[in-house]
Amino acid sequence: MKNFKKTIAVSLLIAASGLNCSAQGISSEMLAKIQASQVQTPADKALSNAIANNNLDDLAKSAHTKAPIDKSFSVETPKQNIHNQLSSGRCWMFSGLNVLRSDFAHAHGDSIVVEFSHDYLFFWDQLEKSNLMLQGVIDNASKSIEHPDVQFFFKAPINDGGTFCGVSDLAAKYGLAPMSAQPETYSSENTSRMSRLISSKLREFGLELRKMVADGKKAKAIEARKTEMLGTIYHMLSLTLGEPVKEFNYAFRNKSGKVVIPEKTYTPQEFYAFTVGKDLNGTFIMVMNDPRRPFHKTYEVEYDRHTYDGHNWKYLNLPAEEIAELAIAQLKDGRKMYSSYDVGKQSDRKTGIADVNTFDYGSLFSTEFPMNKADRIATFDSGSTHAMTLTAVDLDANGKPIKWKVENSWGAASGADGCMIMTNKWWEEYMFRLVVDKKYASETLLKEFDQKPTMLTYDDPLFGEDD
Repeated sequence: MKNFKKTIAVSLLIAASGLNCSAQGISSEMLAKIQASQVQTPADKALSNAIANNNLDDLAKSAHTKAPIDKSFSVETPKQNIHNQLSSGRCWMFSGLNVLRSDFAHAHGDSIVVEFSHDYLFFWDQLEKSNLMLQGVIDNASKSIEHPDVQFFFKAPINDGGTFCGVSDLAAKYGLAPMSAQPETYSSENTSRMSRLISSKLREFGLELRKMVADGKKAKAIEARKTEMLGTIYHMLSLTLGEPVKEFNYAFRNKSGKVVIPEKTYTPQEFYAFTVGKDLNGTFIMVMNDPRRPFHKTYEVEYDRHTYDGHNWKYLNLPAEEIAELAIAQLKDGRKMYSSYDVGKQSDRKTGIADVNTFDYGSLFSTEFPMNKADRIATFDSGSTHAMTLTAVDLDANGKPIKWKVENSWGAASGADGCMIMTNKWWEEYMFRLVVDKKYASETLLKEFDQKPTMLTYDDPLFGEDD
């Protein structure tokens, strides 16, 4: 009775205050106010017609984007061939292999070139990710299928996105091959159908493995069945991407096509040893600019890896200006870098220009878009979406960056001769990840990178993989 009286009293209080606890939809009164706020002038009518019949970016493009592109840079690494990932999400691999072939050329005075096979490494990436999914299902089999950890694996059993960690782990484990030894296939350049079919098969296998665990099957039996399942995935990959090459003949040439190292027979591991010469893991640090979190702290993303026994994405969070200092130091030494960005924001794909004022959407819609970088990340409005190879920077008289250039993987005809040119303001707003050799980092930064990282979950708004 006492609780009943209390409930009545609270209800009367709410009613007296004019509050309504029920969910508020769009009432007729609210709709009337919304519609009354819409003022249609002749100019609005003309704008409405224009928007209805044109691409929004064409209408919002700022006039300054029509000015000639300044392609000069005070610090620029040697140019190399621009590749094309076509309809695939392998930008991380293209950027990573761009760095490795550039490092090889740099080590030989830019007198030798090499083109690595994306298809070869992609085969192993897809097989390893399949194992990561199946083993993850086994490890989490005691949890309900509705549990977020279980749904993580079933929702996206396999994908073709990734990070530089994938390049370093996969190349060290399986080696590398030249493009001539294992060229692209239709499915490597158009991954969606292959990925959907393999994903469907992995979900089926995942359910079977969960049942084996629930039925109390021994670990050896489960491992044996998983191996059989991976045999099926291997077969599907062999048909779509080709059987991974085990041995090949290769002669190294210079930019003019002249043979400078005679033809020799290599295995992928031998080719990796000759062209890379070391285990990449432990030679670099990964830095990120995430203003939501404290700087000079390290973070790691759970399950953000390519192989089950590989490395998660671990990074040191730094202000953009400090990341710029690292980038400039490595570029001045003639070495390119893996980097990633939100290319869907304020970048013109046709011209390859990225500037915070490339498009004036605010004026077009008579509103503003004022969110800062932290707000955009926190609300899933912005994040790392595409990896490209940082190749040049233009510095002012004080050594501060004016603009940057990256080699893209959308073909030589895209953007600025296959590249993107970014103002420094855009770079600070939409740059997220950079992989830099440890030799260019201070002792202080190296110690900070070695801190025990804070573990972040795979559903963090910033950690979709680069594709």
